[in-house]
Amino acid sequence: MSEETKNTEEQNDAPEVNQTVAKAQTETTEEVAETVEAPKAEKETAEEAVETVEVPKAGKVAEVEVKAPKAPKAEKVAKEEVAETVEAPKVKKVNPEEFLANFDWHMYEEGIEAVDAENLKAFEAALDVTLGIVSEREVIEGIVIRKTDREVIIDINAKSEGVISLNEFRYNPNLAVGDMVEVLVDKREDNTGQLVLSHKKARVIKAWDRVNNAHETGEVVNGFVKCRTRGGMIVDVFGIEAFLPGSQIDVKPIRDYDQYVEKTMEFKVVKINHEFKNVVVSHKALIEADIEVQKKEIIGKLEKGQVLEGVVKNITSYGVFVDLGGVDGLIHITDLSWSRINHPSEVVELDQTLNVVILDFDDEKTRIQLGLKQLNKHPWEALDENIKVGDTIKGKVVVIADYGAFIEVSKGVEGLIHVSEMSWSTHLRSAQDFVSVGDEVEAQVLTLDRDERKMSLGIKQLHPDPWTNIAEKYPVGSVHTGTVRNYTNFGVFVELEEGIDGLVYISDLSWTKKIKHPSDFVSVGDKLEVQVLELDVEGRKLNLGHKQTNENPWDAHEEKYAIDSIHEGTVKDKSDKGLIVALEDNVEAFVPSRFIIKEDGSKLAKGDVAQFKVIEFNKEFRRIVASHTSIFKAQEEKNVKVAQQKSVDTAEKTTLGDIGGDLAALKKKMEGGK
Repeated sequence: MSEETKNTEEQNDAPEVNQTVAKAQTETTEEVAETVEAPKAEKETAEEAVETVEVPKAGKVAEVEVKAPKAPKAEKVAKEEVAETVEAPKVKKVNPEEFLANFDWHMYEEGIEAVDAENLKAFEAALDVTLGIVSEREVIEGIVIRKTDREVIIDINAKSEGVISLNEFRYNPNLAVGDMVEVLVDKREDNTGQLVLSHKKARVIKAWDRVNNAHETGEVVNGFVKCRTRGGMIVDVFGIEAFLPGSQIDVKPIRDYDQYVEKTMEFKVVKINHEFKNVVVSHKALIEADIEVQKKEIIGKLEKGQVLEGVVKNITSYGVFVDLGGVDGLIHITDLSWSRINHPSEVVELDQTLNVVILDFDDEKTRIQLGLKQLNKHPWEALDENIKVGDTIKGKVVVIADYGAFIEVSKGVEGLIHVSEMSWSTHLRSAQDFVSVGDEVEAQVLTLDRDERKMSLGIKQLHPDPWTNIAEKYPVGSVHTGTVRNYTNFGVFVELEEGIDGLVYISDLSWTKKIKHPSDFVSVGDKLEVQVLELDVEGRKLNLGHKQTNENPWDAHEEKYAIDSIHEGTVKDKSDKGLIVALEDNVEAFVPSRFIIKEDGSKLAKGDVAQFKVIEFNKEFRRIVASHTSIFKAQEEKNVKVAQQKSVDTAEKTTLGDIGGDLAALKKKMEGGK
């Protein structure tokens, strides 16, 4: 015995294998392969195995001389070791059924040692052919041999039959015994030794194969529209749920998706995402192929001015798309009607059939501009020839802008009333203050150009010009009540009547208050009493005043607040230049910084109440300048003068007294001397 064979026997010192013929028949193909392996490959197909055996005539077992020693007793023999110890010669092909019918099963039952290697290989090859070799994850065909209320028994010519739940055949309620079905070999043997098959998985695999093939070849497939979804529909194609975008249903926009639900239609597979298992189909692609032929024929015959029949395909805010039989054209909103319209839906409807004229197209004829109104005569050509400048006509307001309003005087003919022609007032306002869309108005024709198709109108011309006799109605010095219409930084505009506006300057609003902005004094819409100060008829200007309607309080203030007069006041505000002091009669005086020092040397502060002396008074500019410091300084000066005068008086009295004494002494002396 060679060293190599000896090692093999030592490694495979296992219990002796004694298997019956019945047991050998029920073994799976994998178990047989594990017991003895052919020398040339890890796994051989039935055909390859048969090629290695030469079988003699029926009833005899072929005797082949084998140089290698007999196979050792073992439950499993390593594939590599068998390959080293067995070298099978080239033999002819054998009939598997004939071989098994003549095989010496008694010899096989006595053990592997009783069978030479060549006969053993022939037996295993024949057994594989009889039972059939299947691989896991392989899709094959099987036959239904039995059907129950819950299960279907499938024969795939393997060691055992497979069982599949009847639920996997719900789509085919007519399934019967004898039908051929596709199944996936999920497991050749589970824990219980049962063959596990799946019809559902087989359908999915086959479905993906068919979908991929349809995508590659462009094949047209049938699909069942299951339901609507966001942006499109869900379609069942070969059992796979595919997405049909709304834009791919038809060449024209679809407004009712529900009409396609639960219908079978033809589609083309246009996109497959293998990573996410997504399929996109299109019905539009089939239609476009047919339309493309028609489109080329139509485009080739297009000419400007040609009139064609089309169907309204889509309506937008800017125009209408018309299907000319595979070619789309656009009617811009301005080419729908000679009259002004707000939206194309006022003129046409979806799916409406109408005649259109080709206005223009690009070089490739992919953008076609159509017209509808051009099929009718221009309204200006039908305008009454008797209408002339100065005539009064009626019309309907169709459009309003800030600068004016457009009036439709007849179908398709409009005139503009500028806002300046709506009122005699020089204070311009928005056209919406005078008219509204839909109003029926009367206007006078101001200009008319039939060649340019332009017309201007006026409303104010239908009323007398209020400035005609304004000097009589509003003479200088007259007092009136008006309405505040607007104000600016320099004054207030007051309307005395429609068309008569006057300006009140900010300096003419109040005699006493210092107004920074007119809005601090009045509001728009307020009634204000004014006096006519100036009137310019030719320039249509009116200068008004409000304070002039009251007596000028400064006439009385002139006497009361005379220079050097002293008044009590309260410090109202303070600035770098001085103080603002509130006096009586709502009169304010300004105290310069050099005159705010008190007698104790401190300065006046906001809120202090003190005496002030008027040092300046200006009636024209309504200005009073006062001083606090001057009061006690003047008193000091007065006291000094009094003191000085008293000193002088005292000195004079002293001098006279001395003289009198001397005279008296002299007199006495003289008298005594007598």
